[in-house]
Amino acid sequence: MTSFSIGDTDFLREGRPHRVIAGAIHYFRVHPDQWQDRIRKARLMGLNTIETYVAWNAHEPRRGEWDASGWNDLGRFLDLVAAEGMDAIVRPGPYICAEWHNGGLPVWLTGDGRELRSSEPSYLADVSAYLRRVYEVVAPRQIDRGGPVILVQIENEYGAYGADKDYLRALVEVTRAAGITVPLTTVDQPTDQMLADGSLPELHKTGSFGSRSTERLATLRRHQPTGPLMCSEFWDGWFDWWGGVHHTTDTDAAASDLDDLLAAGASVNIYMFHGGTNFGLTNGANDKGRYLPLVTSYDYDAPLDEAGNPTAKFFAFRDVIAKYAPVPDELPAAATEAPEFSVPLTRAGAWTHAPAPTDRAEHPLSFDTLGHLSALVRYDLELPGARGGQLVIGDVRDLAWVSVDGVSVGTLARTRHDRAITIPPGAALSILVEDQGRVNYDHRLGEEKGLIGSVTLNGEPLTGWTSTPLDVSAIAESASFSPAETGPSAWTASFDLDAPADLFLDTSEWSKGYAFVNGFFLGRYWRNGPTRTMYVPEPATVPGENRLVVLELEQLLSPVAAFLPALSLGVTEE
Repeated sequence: MTSFSIGDTDFLREGRPHRVIAGAIHYFRVHPDQWQDRIRKARLMGLNTIETYVAWNAHEPRRGEWDASGWNDLGRFLDLVAAEGMDAIVRPGPYICAEWHNGGLPVWLTGDGRELRSSEPSYLADVSAYLRRVYEVVAPRQIDRGGPVILVQIENEYGAYGADKDYLRALVEVTRAAGITVPLTTVDQPTDQMLADGSLPELHKTGSFGSRSTERLATLRRHQPTGPLMCSEFWDGWFDWWGGVHHTTDTDAAASDLDDLLAAGASVNIYMFHGGTNFGLTNGANDKGRYLPLVTSYDYDAPLDEAGNPTAKFFAFRDVIAKYAPVPDELPAAATEAPEFSVPLTRAGAWTHAPAPTDRAEHPLSFDTLGHLSALVRYDLELPGARGGQLVIGDVRDLAWVSVDGVSVGTLARTRHDRAITIPPGAALSILVEDQGRVNYDHRLGEEKGLIGSVTLNGEPLTGWTSTPLDVSAIAESASFSPAETGPSAWTASFDLDAPADLFLDTSEWSKGYAFVNGFFLGRYWRNGPTRTMYVPEPATVPGENRLVVLELEQLLSPVAAFLPALSLGVTEE
């Protein structure tokens, strides 16, 4: 078995100095049948290590319902890393940020008012149970037991959130008790306060940054005076949000910063090597005064693009790495164009007309109260005296479509800070609310979704609501649509393929909704951009007939499903 430890100046592998040159791949953002391909390409760029977060809410979306199969088979992912002759770094959180919904924390954990990311006993009990589950997978795959895992991280950029040292000590205790023997690290942005608050003396501190490497390493060295310097998140790109631009970073500048980092003798984890996709409803959101939900693509302008193809950054980084470490002669195959074609869409019917429950409540029930993990809840109310006027809602989380007697009145958007709308006289008020993604950082973790607080009409409270959860995956799978002519419409199409293939579904002529291929939930689309395409991974397709289901919330500009030859991620800033 191989030993791995931290020496006075370096990581030590079998007692000899070793530099970690890692790249991030989140197994939960990549189709499992494509894990091996992405890992292999990391090796071909010159990386010797794969890093991944563990997303608690992917493994345990409901309390006690643990899943470590398929997409959640962390053990298989780590075994594939080992099969490629590479090492692994595991970052189990429990909080991961990662632009992933709720920062990786399950909704059932964050919705009861407990103090998160703290030594509060009940929170710590749940976290400890989670970590023990993860370590059942990780412990036997450590390097000193013949596996690939060389480092395990405690928490994640904790200094940007809190300074509860008892919490960090408890995480270390449960980690060691579960049989984790490899070195333990923390990561924080290189400021004095964050590095001081986010770690313990017995943990090896690392930094997260994407530029000014020399300066940031100097700050890190003040707080970690011995051992190897490491940037555990070298940000080589950025993420996108709806209504923004597609973010890119200059390839030459990123390569130069990587060169500076490696020239200083530091180890690195490139975040991201391959970003992947926020399939389904897994995107997070930002809120620094304005709520900004994140797009389905997690391309990140990484060395491998969203579809796993090498970019200019791949080759620039490979050239830099070759100055400091051996790089394989082999290169990954260049990207090939995907099939380009279009097929007509057929209207299948309305899809948000599920019968309301018979029970009524004084106020609208939140998604959290309903225990609802999908994207939509419909709120219905009989308007007293068929009156119209100014409708005011305490808080809209996150986007609401308002209709009276089946006729659309308008929308209320959290992004615009909307709370009020004028409605005409009528008998029935209906408000369809979408959870657009849970904030993935800071103190908005776990906030409730839906219509929050009181709802008034001309200053008078409206009571007697029904709250109807709508599970978009189940609706798409059932294909039991209503013949109603009003409201959101479902559309279907079939297309033939000679063989399975990556596809790029063009959504620019649609408005807003969700798309599925052969039952595989591609995610959200929105003409608000910047993203124009949805990535359809090859394993989601089949030879012969394939079925597309589109659940449109507003209207299609053109009832056609077009497929493009390549990704189209939107305009960038010059």
